[in-house]
Order: sequence, then structure tokens, then C-alpha cells
Amino acid sequence: QVQLVESGGGLVQTGGSLRLSCAASARTFSSYDMHWFRQAPGKERELVATISWSGGTTYYIDSVKGRFTISRDNAKNTVYLQMNSLKPEDTAVYYCNANIGGTRYWGQGTQVTVSS
Repeated sequence: QVQLVESGGGLVQTGGSLRLSCAASARTFSSYDMHWFRQAPGKERELVATISWSGGTTYYIDSVKGRFTISRDNAKNTVYLQMNSLKPEDTAVYYCNANIGGTRYWGQGTQVTVSS
């Protein structure tokens, strides 16, 4: 069983920054790509960013490119999402995700609210 625990969400004004963290319990954390998703009220959950197992490859949806940075520390079993220049449309619950052995694991989510 893999546990993912997110932290770092909160309320911030437009233009502000937050850094989300996701701590994983998997001993083989460094073997897996990691993802951040988000879900806004009334909308489907969407993939925001992905980082490869080594950290060498990253992917972002267009709406966050240049503003968000995904990174990982395999020694700490932790993945991060640095969010800068936040906009009200970034308001959502953010989830950490890993696909391990064909099973998708999710954290409990952390709320990010950006006020205008």
C-alpha cells in the first residue's frame, strides 16, 4: 500500500506563490513518474504536471507553463509543485498521484484558493 500526503495549500492573492509538497511512503518512490492533478468546483480533474522518475523530464499543461515548476527529491520521497504568479483560475484542490504496478494512488488533496 502506497500513501501520498499533500501539504502546502492555502489562500493567496493573485500574483502570489505557494509550494505544494507530496510525501510518499513507497520505498521504491524513485522508480516512478509522479504527477500533480487539480480539480476545480464543477470541473473534471485535470493533469497539471508530471515529472519522470529521475527528474530529468517534466511536462506541464499550457495554462501553467512558465509559472509552475515540478521537482522531486528522491532521497526524501517527496515531490513538489512550486506555483508562482497564481491566478484565480488556479483555484482547485490539488492532488498528488502515482501509477504503480497498474494501480493509481492518490493523496487526500490540498486546497489552493487564489483571491482576485
